[in-house]
Amino acid sequence: MNRTVRIITAALLAALISSVAQAERIKDLASIQGVRTNQLVGYGLVVGLDGSGDQTTQTPFTVQSIANMLGQMGVNLPAGTSLQLKNVAAVMVTASLPAFARPGQNIDVTVSSLGNAKSLRGGTLVMTPLKGADGLVYAISQGNLLVSGAGASAGGSSAQVNHLAVGRIPAGATVERAVSTPLGQGDYVSLDLNQSDFTTADRVVQAINRRFGEGTASAGDGGQVRVRAPRDANQRVAFISQMENLPIQAGSGAAKVIVNARTGSVVMNQNVEVDSCAVAHGNLSVTVSSDTQVSQPGAFSQGETTTTQNAQIDIKAQKGELVTLPGSPSLGEVVKALNAVGASPQDLLAILQAMKAAGALRAELEII
Repeated sequence: MNRTVRIITAALLAALISSVAQAERIKDLASIQGVRTNQLVGYGLVVGLDGSGDQTTQTPFTVQSIANMLGQMGVNLPAGTSLQLKNVAAVMVTASLPAFARPGQNIDVTVSSLGNAKSLRGGTLVMTPLKGADGLVYAISQGNLLVSGAGASAGGSSAQVNHLAVGRIPAGATVERAVSTPLGQGDYVSLDLNQSDFTTADRVVQAINRRFGEGTASAGDGGQVRVRAPRDANQRVAFISQMENLPIQAGSGAAKVIVNARTGSVVMNQNVEVDSCAVAHGNLSVTVSSDTQVSQPGAFSQGETTTTQNAQIDIKAQKGELVTLPGSPSLGEVVKALNAVGASPQDLLAILQAMKAAGALRAELEII
């Protein structure tokens, strides 16, 4: 009897461990309302390039930017001066300002060529202000670019590895202005689910209430959960830390088939089902070939050599057999049934649309 109890206990424990291992944390499924990153952008110049900068005759904004920068530094160029520089490139600088960033902290920036520069390798970004959507400056960027690509050209031939028109500057911007990030309002914080789902929202509420007491959390809708939290900042941070690490099992999404008509990719989730149906599929191939014939005139005939094109078009329609697809309740069976048709990915797009129209495909069909 004891042995049987031990076996049952071990089985239940193994099942519990497996379910916990498959569970996700709340922080992986939702975010705290108000805690977000902000996008920054700026326009600047990269100098010190080895002759791979913008062609100033085709990028007048680069010349204008250089003249403005020199003017701010007390260097006035004579009117009508034509600058022919090859070691300067106009760039756009982008960065993400994380939540709770404070003045003096550093963030990474990405530098992308705006003109026709061949490479940014070895360049230095001149001090560039980074602005937010409100037009205010939140960071200042400057530093040496790190470009992972390489290229060389000689005698009309060229070789290139990776991309040379984009580089990064690790810790290349200094935060100058902080963004106010309210960590909830009053006695509550709100969790915004990454994907709205009523089942997931309900499970989040149940997990929080089991851990912190009934009534701590309540769901406003399928995408937001309201949680009562301490008012003290230190206690609130500790509370959120414990809450976002609670494991829950996310709700299963709706049955969906995603079809990319440009690449022929087909992706379906585990809830897709197929009813019994019959599918006939045949391949149609068209082959066009041409043969060039040369007509040579006879000797002393004063004729001209002519060429003629003989085109041959061949159309083959392969036989399509009627294949019965049984009802399939699982994703594995659906894949096996569709493979039995022997269709290519591009042909599969048409088959799935026809099955959806016939009511045999129990899933939402989304074409991107």
